[in-house]
Amino acid sequence: MKVKRIMSKLKFLMHKKFLANLAAVSIALLIIILLQSLLMPKYVTAIPEGNLVREYYDEVKKHDLIFIGDCEVFSNFSPVTLWEKYGITSYIRGSAQQLVWQSYYLLKETLTYEKPKVVVFNVLALKYNEPQKEAYNRLTLDGMKLSPIKLEAVKASKMEDESFISYVFPILRYHSRWSELTAEDFKYIFKRDTVSHNGFLMRVDVKPVTTVPEGRKLADYQFGENSYAYLDKITKLCKDNGIELILIKSPSIYPYWYKEWDEQMVAYAEKNNLRYINFLDLTDEIGIDYSTDTYDAGLHLNLSGAEKLSDYFGRILKDEYGLEDHRNDEEYRQIWEKKVDFYYAMKEDQYRELKEYGYLKSYGAASPDN
Repeated sequence: MKVKRIMSKLKFLMHKKFLANLAAVSIALLIIILLQSLLMPKYVTAIPEGNLVREYYDEVKKHDLIFIGDCEVFSNFSPVTLWEKYGITSYIRGSAQQLVWQSYYLLKETLTYEKPKVVVFNVLALKYNEPQKEAYNRLTLDGMKLSPIKLEAVKASKMEDESFISYVFPILRYHSRWSELTAEDFKYIFKRDTVSHNGFLMRVDVKPVTTVPEGRKLADYQFGENSYAYLDKITKLCKDNGIELILIKSPSIYPYWYKEWDEQMVAYAEKNNLRYINFLDLTDEIGIDYSTDTYDAGLHLNLSGAEKLSDYFGRILKDEYGLEDHRNDEEYRQIWEKKVDFYYAMKEDQYRELKEYGYLKSYGAASPDN
């Protein structure tokens, strides 16, 4: 009996020690998670494009159309316009200087949540055959949820001097941000404001095109093997899932789009039985006016330009791809009424700021006095 009591007491002490250790580990993990959330950049008023990838996870994933690509999709297409004009449900999984392999992994991840009928890829990213810069990698990869697909994307994207593990545990990258913390870091530690409209970054301000830049002569106009390999992967992924893939070149006039690049896309589309649309050649038909429809002299469209382009593209999607009009579906209408209200509320607020300050102070714009 005495031995049993001793054994029982030992078991109790071991169980107590285990619970104490578990509690200590849990508290330590909680502190690390809180610190990581505090120290990571919030990208709400400054560099809002850093929030685009992350916002998708909060979305009701019922989209017939998914865009993938760089700023030439997230600045140039308005999903709300596609909804209002045609009842098309869409989301833009875009990010700043999104590289073609990042587009592939974002699409691959998207297909674990939903299967759209059409995917649109902007081909400007093919100009980059290798990883370019950590800052741009972070704007895409930090927003992805941790998963095997994210780890693949990190492996394909990181620069030689970057740490792989810091993408898994971002606190290892941002631990020194203590001196840079602002009130915004504390305000958005748990939840950030939505900055986009289904991935579209709205800007109502205008900076007209004054000169059309000419492209400098390149030593080699051929897109690289790595870029083509991932374009092949995007093409195969779409075909394997019965998804129509449309390749596009947005009507941004800078960076310069060479005719040699365009010819490669025409040939690739023909070889792979894909549709390729160069919207640069259609600006008059679309109605884009570069004196009023861009906010940065032609790099990106502003709201009026994005709405014109979206209206034009919506007709193609409706007439030639048969995307369903969901405006009479009550479930969809409830989802999109809130999006439309948010869209017009932001539009009104941006015009208010433009009138009050002369620039979009809260929307990532630089002061004209700087």
